[in-house]
Amino acid sequence: MSFDALLWLSFGGPEGPGEVMPFLENVTRGRGVPRERLAEVAEHYQHFGGISPINRLNREAIAAVEKELAAQGVDLPVYFGNRNWHPMVEDTLARMKADGVRRALVFPTSAYGGYSACRQYDEDIERARAAVGEGAPELTKLRQFFDHPLFVSAFADALRDAHKGLENARTVFTAHSVPDSADLAAGPPEEGGRRYSKQIAEAARLVAAEAGVAEYDVVWQSRSGPPQVPWLEPDIVDHLDALHAQGVPAVVVCPVGFVSDHLEVIWDLDNEAAERAAEHGMGFARVATPNADPRFAELVAELVREHLSGAPARKLSDFPAAGCTVNGAPCAVGCCQPVRRPSR
Repeated sequence: MSFDALLWLSFGGPEGPGEVMPFLENVTRGRGVPRERLAEVAEHYQHFGGISPINRLNREAIAAVEKELAAQGVDLPVYFGNRNWHPMVEDTLARMKADGVRRALVFPTSAYGGYSACRQYDEDIERARAAVGEGAPELTKLRQFFDHPLFVSAFADALRDAHKGLENARTVFTAHSVPDSADLAAGPPEEGGRRYSKQIAEAARLVAAEAGVAEYDVVWQSRSGPPQVPWLEPDIVDHLDALHAQGVPAVVVCPVGFVSDHLEVIWDLDNEAAERAAEHGMGFARVATPNADPRFAELVAELVREHLSGAPARKLSDFPAAGCTVNGAPCAVGCCQPVRRPSR
């Protein structure tokens, strides 16, 4: 099948102080999140001038991918759309239709399975096509890539670099926490669920092995929601307390669950976790995320060529190459179902 374009589909983020609350309202629409809770989160964004780095980093990554595709002789324009903030995917898809795009591949900026990391991007595709209506481009979402050799090697090299200059540092991998019920629902029922946390654990294992790290921990960050709802634990800050109590002198934190420096990375790790480590007198280093690495653009180009020319899917694990969907249809029945969240 031929394709006319590549749609880069991401989460979105504010690019100025006046955009913060409208953005957060988009993110939490329908979830019953109190206004005061949104105001608390808004302060994290205002700490950085009301600007999330995610849109800028996406544009830089898109430019690198366009250059890589051109170098490989692939004539495929790249469009940029977001779930929660401008450029909104509905607007981008309308522009694609006006430009004559009939079929496009979709690269979602998440390497993993689960509802928010995968299934919700299917819903974004379905919603955007419905908004555009008749003649909306057909969209094929690319697969998950947490175990791709280029993804693993980029993190492994960054992990080695972060360890330089820190004596006896403990490696701690982090990813965005989700409700335990959502993790249980992640993946087809016949696989027993928990696709998200299993894939995070596997990515951590692969990165640690390539970096030559024998011992490490996998923890979670950026939890939200009422305290009575169980989320994946331990939290990174609580884990730093535990490591300090064990006499660990330094930590290297690797945000293996993120492809770029989302606000959750620069706030939860570069601020909160770094400050807690400093309170304990612990050395602290944070591993760079991979989307600025040239290998990330190569990875995206490889995923594209799997569809354009039947290139083999390179993987370092036995996990299914899931996540590839057409026009928002989930890759498996019952996979990564949304879980109803109670009001806060």
